[in-house]
Amino acid sequence: MTTLYEGAFAKLNLTLDVLGKRDDGYHDLKSVMQTVSIRDDIEIDIGTGKPWCLKCDKEGIPTDERNLAWKAAKVYCDVMGKNPDGIEIRITKRIPSEAGMGGGSADAAAVLRALNRHYGDPLSIMALAELGAQIGSDVPFCVVCGTCMCEGRGEQLRRLPDMPDCIIVVCKPEFSVSTPELYRKIDEVAIANRPDHQAMESALLAGDLEKVAHNLCNVFDPVVTSDHLELNYIKSLFHQYGAVGYQMTGSGSACFAIVSEFEVAAVICNMLKANYPNVYICKPV
Repeated sequence: MTTLYEGAFAKLNLTLDVLGKRDDGYHDLKSVMQTVSIRDDIEIDIGTGKPWCLKCDKEGIPTDERNLAWKAAKVYCDVMGKNPDGIEIRITKRIPSEAGMGGGSADAAAVLRALNRHYGDPLSIMALAELGAQIGSDVPFCVVCGTCMCEGRGEQLRRLPDMPDCIIVVCKPEFSVSTPELYRKIDEVAIANRPDHQAMESALLAGDLEKVAHNLCNVFDPVVTSDHLELNYIKSLFHQYGAVGYQMTGSGSACFAIVSEFEVAAVICNMLKANYPNVYICKPV
């Protein structure tokens, strides 16, 4: 038996635009995504000689074939014609669930990377990302990590310059958002403010953190905030205590703030923790 280890990194959306509904029922998106240092840890035992199983240290996470990590292992083995003779996947969960941070997708991506390495890297990282599109829309990016422009359903990736060094505070409120319901709402409203992706790319190329922060934009943010005004409270604390930029990530409900110094992040974190237990300090990776 062999045990594999891999980190699964959370993602944030620096920009996120919904371009329209596709014939297959999905939506075309355009988003600059960034991985951050909040991570789950994945362990995989290969060759257990037993039926496949998945274990997670957090309650409420599926531990059968519904879990994206399980799906990733099955897709990889099926497509590559591998017989692992039994797999056990263990997930140590730190990425908050239903936050818009791609926790399940990150786990799936980590499984793909670990299995591909175990079998001698037969697939390039981009080919592995393409395989990840069969599992979920955020999986391709979570395979590649870093800073990328993501288009289509998320399967079209282009690497961008690294995000400037900074500190990021993430706050996940108690409520969660139904993603299908949110897409239904976005189809029915006029989007007043869309991301300027070119400006974001220019800011990244220049390594200008203030311009990156200035160009944060997520079309879902105002739609979710209109139903959950506590997001305005979280953002007001971000603003009051010195964040250079802030917004919701993905379809929510986590919000993040970009700050230039750890001391500022610590103050924001302490102010939020009175009301929100799920507050994190992290960095771009």
